[in-house]
Amino acid sequence: MEALLIFKVLSNETRRQILEWLKNPDENFGPQTCLPADADFKGGICVGSIQAKAGLTQSVISSYLLMMQKAGLLESRRYGQWTYYRRNEKCIQEFSAYVRNEL
Repeated sequence: MEALLIFKVLSNETRRQILEWLKNPDENFGPQTCLPADADFKGGICVGSIQAKAGLTQSVISSYLLMMQKAGLLESRRYGQWTYYRRNEKCIQEFSAYVRNEL
């Protein structure tokens, strides 16, 4: 876990919102119709769905998601032409413990 990189990710309102939205993906995005029924990626949300909710261009959202993934906050999986993202709860818990114990 790179705490400094996570702080940078969280300093942007849209990236912080994406993490909040992905906390309750069914509630915030609805069913993901392109995700294969046999996919083992519960809670995964397509980039297009995130982009539509955020109202920013796909290239901006893709760069945000990649930054969040590099920080360890998101996991991704590709199915066909679609990439799905979900929260990496283990990393989020480690960061939470870091903030609680070190700051």
